[in-house]
Amino acid sequence: MNTHRPIELSKGCGSAPVLKERGQREVFCGLTGIIWLHRKMQDAFFLVVGSRTCAHLLQSAAGVMIFAEPRFGTAILEETDLAGMVDAHEELDREVARLLERRPDIRQLFLVGSCPSEVIKLDLGRAAERLTQVHAPRVRVLNYSGSGIETTFTQGEDACLASMVPVLPQTETEQLVLVGALPDVVEDQLVGLLKAMGIGPVKCLPARTVEDDLGIGPNTVFALTQPFLGDTAAALEGRGATRLSAPFPFGEQGTTDWLRAIADAHGVSAAKFDEVTEAPRARARKAIAAAKEVLDGKSVFFFPDSQLEVPLARFLVNECGMTAVEIGTPYLHKGLVGPDLAQIAEGPTISEGQDVDLQLDRCRAARPDLTVCGLGLANPLEAEGLSTKWAIELVFTPVHGYEQAGDLAGLFSRPLRRREALAL
Repeated sequence: MNTHRPIELSKGCGSAPVLKERGQREVFCGLTGIIWLHRKMQDAFFLVVGSRTCAHLLQSAAGVMIFAEPRFGTAILEETDLAGMVDAHEELDREVARLLERRPDIRQLFLVGSCPSEVIKLDLGRAAERLTQVHAPRVRVLNYSGSGIETTFTQGEDACLASMVPVLPQTETEQLVLVGALPDVVEDQLVGLLKAMGIGPVKCLPARTVEDDLGIGPNTVFALTQPFLGDTAAALEGRGATRLSAPFPFGEQGTTDWLRAIADAHGVSAAKFDEVTEAPRARARKAIAAAKEVLDGKSVFFFPDSQLEVPLARFLVNECGMTAVEIGTPYLHKGLVGPDLAQIAEGPTISEGQDVDLQLDRCRAARPDLTVCGLGLANPLEAEGLSTKWAIELVFTPVHGYEQAGDLAGLFSRPLRRREALAL
């Protein structure tokens, strides 16, 4: 396996000053990650220890009807739990036992902390250890925090995957691990391209089931598919694995650079790389071109929301011809998004954190053609005559890789097409 050389941050916005704001924030709950995680891990169950508000959030976000049997639920903290009148641990043990008896298909159980459980200092880590001793080896019990107190809603996935790393078996096998919960069809496309280059074995975290035989060790090389997985990356590196630094696989160029970083680390020749990627690259460029007709020359302003902002800005600027006014992100992890930053020409304001009132003032002054923001800001800004794109839609929609590049561009072009149609 060849030594991978990280992309240098000597150009673009890699060394640009960062506007750091620590004021009132507009964020979404970290429990949201359960919606895509429970679909990905087919033998897992996510038990939120929280309030009825947590239950209503998951039910409405997932669009699950009351007679469905999803792989998530809520152990509701009642007033007696909050007041310390009953032993919440005993009640949790009883509910877990009932759940596992009714659902023998569960092999992984995640106890997910919430704002209420954290406020009363309920030790779910100790509960997970205790329940593992009771239900092992049939069921592995882990815990993580999905609290809305966290910086941004995508940190729920990061916390979940990071909680899995310590219990993964040790392996000395040379392997590539793709890290991040992607839709199965997107994951299969990326793995297929890598295998066509002769790269393997290729594993994924999270695996679809515990039977997928995923281990971690000093001969493991991993590539992140999502820019918000900082804790997971640190946990994997703590196990001796090596991270490949690359732009994230959004759009034709981003996907090519991401694949090339992996190919270079595995000694794949340039000829073989071009042979495998030429056709899907051409399809991606053609698909992007349709949306670029609308996006080219337009301006875009990013409010901090999902931590996808930097690679998405790189995609819109370099592949769709847009001009970025401000690229706001909840947390700027230059170790992860540095390669994307390096490819964005100097000019936009790079901001970390949020003081929502100050950022709204900057957005109103700039009057961008498109504003990417959370649900709470979209409707007010639309009422002020600004076109918006819901940031959360970019997390729920398949947008990675070559085959989804046109869909990704279309998510940004549709609000502008709609405004043009309404103006006629």
